[in-house]
Amino acid sequence: MKIYNTMTRKKEEFIPLTPGEVKMYSCGPTVYNYFHIGNARPFIIFDTLRRYFEYRGYKVTFVQNFTDIDDKMIKNANAQGVTVRELADRFIEEYFKDAKGLAIREASVHPRATDNIDAIIETISTLIEKGFAYESEGDVYFETNRFTEYGKLSGQPLEDLAAGARIDVDERKRNPMDFALWKNKKEGEPAWQSPWGEGRPGWHIECSAMVNRYLGETIDIHSGGQDLIFPHHENEIAQSECATGKPFARYWMHNGYINVNNEKMAKSKGNFFTVRDVAQKYDYEVIRFFMLSAHYRSAINFSDELLKQSEAGLERLYTCLYNLEFLQAKAQKKTLTADDEAALAQLDKFTEQFNAAMDDDLNTADAISALFDLARFLNTNITVDSPLAVFDAAILKLRELGSVLGILDKKQEDSVSDEVKALLEKRKEARQNKDWALSDQIRDELKAMGVEVLDTRQGMKLNIKRQNDEL
Repeated sequence: MKIYNTMTRKKEEFIPLTPGEVKMYSCGPTVYNYFHIGNARPFIIFDTLRRYFEYRGYKVTFVQNFTDIDDKMIKNANAQGVTVRELADRFIEEYFKDAKGLAIREASVHPRATDNIDAIIETISTLIEKGFAYESEGDVYFETNRFTEYGKLSGQPLEDLAAGARIDVDERKRNPMDFALWKNKKEGEPAWQSPWGEGRPGWHIECSAMVNRYLGETIDIHSGGQDLIFPHHENEIAQSECATGKPFARYWMHNGYINVNNEKMAKSKGNFFTVRDVAQKYDYEVIRFFMLSAHYRSAINFSDELLKQSEAGLERLYTCLYNLEFLQAKAQKKTLTADDEAALAQLDKFTEQFNAAMDDDLNTADAISALFDLARFLNTNITVDSPLAVFDAAILKLRELGSVLGILDKKQEDSVSDEVKALLEKRKEARQNKDWALSDQIRDELKAMGVEVLDTRQGMKLNIKRQNDEL
């Protein structure tokens, strides 16, 4: 597999530190509110990367943190009249609800910054002892001039970064680009005891401390959104490599931005959407499918039109899958013909096409194209008369490759409401009683609800359409 490494700005063959194992860290949410669609993209992308590694036989240790102490956390907690811990507890719970809907699997570990204060203090103390950090009036700063490679991830030297940064004048710093590792306690803020007095950790240091604690001094992959390259990931590299004297991460992966209707997402523009907002109009799986429909490093535009296209595309894949499962229930165990053998052999070709796309820097867009090619092949080459073994293999292949992307895991009955199930049962009884008028009446009712009923030789078949309002 080749991965585009932000550090080297080129695709590189992925070679893990330990054969057969992958250690990954991905920056998680700051849990002061529901996460928005911009947050969702890296969560989905790097969950998919983890899934693919596991599909290819790797043992993956995946860590994604929760930032549960920072200025936004404090501000929102005070505004709501709750403690920062209570706010964090609430939105971590809400995170898992949306993540589950998006088929984002739980990480191997989800560490919280406030549960790792001891590791943070230990890392800061090491940096002070080695001369890379200094205390000033209860604050502790990392001294950027002491790390000669500062700027290597963003590809800019320290002086260029300083010239382009918005820096507040602070007489407590030796250099304007020095950044806080520990912040002295302020009135109304949570605080922890430390060698430098009561205070709380800075943002960047928490990830370095948690990577070291849960994954070790050097990891295989560190990932996150493009907006984190500078200063967050740049600062993580500086403090981690100065503390340990070893490389921090061997591969850096960053996803592109999301625009909404071709404009940058912003609350002031009225185009700011949380995943929870969007999930009121579109199924979570549609959102995930949309996020994977473009290459992860490309900018992606978020709009109703594109969501509807994703919904229609996903529906085509499910229609193929459900048609196969419908016919599978009636299929016979038969001796395979030469055509059947050829069809089964062709399934491996689609697997190769899918894997080649994913091996090329996680090209999920081309992997989805492989799924559509597979569906077209199955629709054309598998018929009512195909043997059971062919149906079994085809369905297994569709679900297996879909699972790598976190899609195509639903059964048709799961998408049918209790009301629809009751009407279907009532229609079944009407047909058994030869009450064709009632049967037709119920069929029309179901159609108005977005459920098309087809009566075939193999039994009653459903086509389910989902209708959405615009965002």
